[in-house]
Amino acid sequence: MSSKSLEIRWHGRGGQGAKTAALLLADVAFKTGAYVQGFPEYGPERMGAPITAYNRISRDEIRVHSNIYTPDLVVVVDETLLHTVDVTAGLKKEGAVIVNTPKSADEILPLLNGYKGRVFTVDARKISISALGKYFPNSPMLAAAVAVSEVMEKDDFITEMRASYQHKFAKKPEVIDGNMKALAMTFEALEPAMEVEKSA
Repeated sequence: MSSKSLEIRWHGRGGQGAKTAALLLADVAFKTGAYVQGFPEYGPERMGAPITAYNRISRDEIRVHSNIYTPDLVVVVDETLLHTVDVTAGLKKEGAVIVNTPKSADEILPLLNGYKGRVFTVDARKISISALGKYFPNSPMLAAAVAVSEVMEKDDFITEMRASYQHKFAKKPEVIDGNMKALAMTFEALEPAMEVEKSA
């Protein structure tokens, strides 16, 4: 990661874990030696209501404390938001958007208000149910954000996430294993798209 600050905006619905993912990413990046911010934008905190959360991650001290208006990366945890929220507002054209959907990037592109940058899709439902037996989209979407942004080395991320899950779910080893599997499956699912991009 360069000294340049990476700014991420998360779009989700209450109860889907977008806020948790932003806070977890800040925690993990901090442990790798970065300066970090992770914070939600407080609106109605009810289940299903649209929510926004943010990350700033930098190798230099962060002196800005506002919301993020021109993100480098946008993560959409619920694809139904594409019909009601302009998720690409302010998104840098050299940035990227990741959408949780079984659809392809080409199928999602028409819903992104003419955005011309990079688009990645991840089927977080399929990954989560396969790995955890339940639908928790935040672990796959967190892994996707790290894979696409390359904000830290994959091995560092996996190591720190395992430590975080072991602390959080000390009495539930199956939850730790399930979440680690979800992270690994997401990296694997994104590899073909990342390879295509690198060879382009």
